[in-house]
This record gives sequence, C-alpha cells and structure tokens, in this order.
Amino acid sequence: MPSDFMLKTMNALHRSVMRLSFGRVGWQAGTMPVVELTTIGRKSGQPRTVLLTSPYQEGDTVVIVASRGGDPTHPAWFVNLRDNPNVEVAMHGKPKKPMTATVASADERARLWPLVIKDHKNYADYQTKTTREIPLVLLQPKG
Repeated sequence: MPSDFMLKTMNALHRSVMRLSFGRVGWQAGTMPVVELTTIGRKSGQPRTVLLTSPYQEGDTVVIVASRGGDPTHPAWFVNLRDNPNVEVAMHGKPKKPMTATVASADERARLWPLVIKDHKNYADYQTKTTREIPLVLLQPKG
C-alpha cells in the first residue's frame, strides 16, 4: 500500500507540474478529469487540499473514490469531508467553487460502482486488496 509520504510526494509533484505549466497541464489523468478537493481538517480546522481523479460524472455531480490504493484505512480527505461535507472543488483549471460532499448510500454505490469500474478497472483491483468497502463520494454544487 502507498505510504503517507509517497501519497503526499506524488500530490506535491502533480501540483508542481500544474503550477509550472500555469494550469495548462495536470487537469487530466488518462481519461479522468483531475479534481482539486479542499476539505477542512477535522483536527486542525485548517484547509487541506488534495488532487484526485473522478472516474465518473453525472450531470453536475462529480464522483470520487476513497480507495487510497486499496489500503485498509480511509484516506484523510475522506474522513475530513465525512465530518464536514462543505468542500471546495476546482476542475479543468477553473476557480474553486463550493460544493457539498455526500458519501454514497448503499443503493447509490450499488448503482454507481459498476459505472466507475467499467472503464477504470484499477478501482476494482483496489477493492480486492482490502476488506473495507471502498466508499464513493458525490460532490454536488451548493445551491
């Protein structure tokens, strides 16, 4: 499983590429758009930003996967948004906008999971590496 150090290093490198290219590069990872997600740290109360991918979108709803590479523990960003669903999201190099994060219900996950793994088998592989059910998070515009 990826270590915290490795995940933070990869995120920092990705962010550097985006900054050095003035946002022209880094908003796409393969066929998936990159999501810049800002949560509020549940312990620190400070903003925490991470770059993730979204394997599926439905209208204005952006789906992200709390896989952490199949690790047995949830990613910190997931625990943060579960405690405080008010997040900010940037995509395609556009400014951040406020959104609400909702963990998919069992029925929503049952419907969405096959759509997520249809073109992105890596998420199905991650699920085989862990006993926890990997959550799906729905990001929806406020208002």
